Amino acid sequence: MRMRTLRFVTLFLSAAILIATAGTAAAQQAAKASDKDAAIVARVMASTGDYQIGPEDVLDISVWKNAELSRKVPVRPDGKISLPLVNDIQAAGLTPSELRQQLATKLAEFVPTPEVSVVVAEVQSNKVAVVGAVKMPNRFTLRSPATVLEMIALAQGLTEFANKDRIVVLRTNGSTTTRIPFNYRKVADGSDQENFLVKPGDIIVVP
Repeated sequence: MRMRTLRFVTLFLSAAILIATAGTAAAQQAAKASDKDAAIVARVMASTGDYQIGPEDVLDISVWKNAELSRKVPVRPDGKISLPLVNDIQAAGLTPSELRQQLATKLAEFVPTPEVSVVVAEVQSNKVAVVGAVKMPNRFTLRSPATVLEMIALAQGLTEFANKDRIVVLRTNGSTTTRIPFNYRKVADGSDQENFLVKPGDIIVVP
C-alpha cells in the first residue's frame, strides 16, 4: 500500500512539473510575441488616416520624379518641417494626407502637377511624462495603448513618500489644460474608479 502511494505521489509531482514548465514556456513565447507586436504598433498607428503628426516624428516625403525634393525630415519642436522651395511648413497636428495635400498645393507653384506622398517613418511624438515621486521620472514613448497605472509601472513605481491619493494627469487640448485626478490606492485595490488610458502629451504628476 505504501509503495502504491509513493508511486502515485511521484507521478503526480512529475506531471505538475511538466505542466508548470509548459506554462512557463508558453508565457515566455507570449511575452516575445507581445514585444514583437509592440514594435510595430507605432507603424500601424501612423498608417491610419486619423494619426496626427507630432513633434519629433520623422517623415518620409517623396515627390515623384524629383529626387531633390524627396527626403526624410524630422518634425521640429515648433511643429514645422523644412523643405526646398516651400521652406517651413506646419506639420504637427495634421494627418499625413492633409500634409500631402498642402505640400502638393505649395509645390504646384514650382513643379507641374506634383505627386507627393507622406509617410510617417518614425513615430516619436507619442510620449507621456511621469514626474514627481516615482523611482524613474521620464518621458516614455507609447508603443501601444497604456493606462495610468501601466505608465507608473514604467517609471518603476511610486517612491516611499508618494501621495497615492492626489495623483493628477495633466492633459492639454489646444490652449486648455485639464487636471484629471487619479487615485492610485483605489485603483490598486480594485475599486470602481476607472484606470483610464493615457493620451500622447499627458503628464502624470505624482506629488
